Amino acid sequence: MSYRPYQQILRRKSRQIRVGNVLVGGDAPISVQTMTNTPTEDAEATIAQIRRAEVAGVDIVRVSCPTPEATAALREITREVNVPVVADIHFHYKRAIEAAQNGAACLRINPGNIGSAERVKEVIRAARDHGCSIRIGVNAGSLEKHLLEKYGEPNPEALVESALWHADHLLQNGFDEFKISVKASDVFLAVAAYTALAEACDHPLHVGITEAGGKRAGTVKSSIGMGNLLWAGIGDTIRVSLSAEPEEEVHVGWEMLKTLGLRHRGVKIISCPSCARQGFNVIQTVATLEERLAHIEVPMSLSIIGCVVNGPGEALMTDLGVTGGGNGRHMVYAAGKTDHTVDAGDMIEHIVGLVEAKAAQILAEKKAETERNEQGHEAPQAAE
Repeated sequence: MSYRPYQQILRRKSRQIRVGNVLVGGDAPISVQTMTNTPTEDAEATIAQIRRAEVAGVDIVRVSCPTPEATAALREITREVNVPVVADIHFHYKRAIEAAQNGAACLRINPGNIGSAERVKEVIRAARDHGCSIRIGVNAGSLEKHLLEKYGEPNPEALVESALWHADHLLQNGFDEFKISVKASDVFLAVAAYTALAEACDHPLHVGITEAGGKRAGTVKSSIGMGNLLWAGIGDTIRVSLSAEPEEEVHVGWEMLKTLGLRHRGVKIISCPSCARQGFNVIQTVATLEERLAHIEVPMSLSIIGCVVNGPGEALMTDLGVTGGGNGRHMVYAAGKTDHTVDAGDMIEHIVGLVEAKAAQILAEKKAETERNEQGHEAPQAAE
């Protein structure tokens, strides 16, 4: 059962670039990013962290590359992971060249900070030779001195001017495979800057609220700021910046996109806040199911409602559902209709089994449909 949102978001039209095998911009799905916090020189630890992010559904991962040892480790890292890797470069142009040579799919730089025009050309040459795109990463906390002198403080105009100034460095060298971010920790500043930049250019935009905070506060802050932008159709790739493990950033990013109907992946759990009417421990049940069902990639909806007041109504709009009943037995719904009951002690395992079976069924149906379509294309046309 597919739920169609009342409002379809009309995304801003942008150019399309490539980050490894991931398309960014244009009509490509909004990709979800994160950044590792292990020393990149420790290839084994970095690979392990990226793999955990992959399980969570990450599309692109960024790693910091401040040293020659870090860029050297990229060769092993990019060979062992399944997603494109962005090399985070700040000042030293040689690190950017090394990263491109060692497998980075994208370079995060500010061309104006790289140095002379010749050094910028060398970085662009390396990016072009090795199939790298570039992200221009403007941050309110590190604006150029001449812009701070001009505007007196970081403001939307300064962020946008910085972004377009850096972009001009690349465009003058005939390079347009780049995306832009104008991040700030202040939600109002970030939203205003991104909104203005979206109107000023058609380059794909990497959206995020930088230094948002810990897991709870950062999730709220990012959801308000990034949700505003995504709802307005602004954003081609996103990174939720949390003081938490990278996979948690990925989970939150996906929840944003799923909530807005922009992408669909995995089980969307609709659950009540719980009250004295609950027939089972809703909070514990939902926490357990979120963990047990994290491996499911097939889009699916599941309602977990503690009592019969709202349960049947919510179940009408979900693929599977459970409503708390009496005497330790709870009602299970399938495709919005009552289906059977389950004992309280067996409920978790039963729901996990139902979800896994439903996911397998959906995958089998898609595979069969693909095979039918392929056979149809291969069938010879009848002679006239």
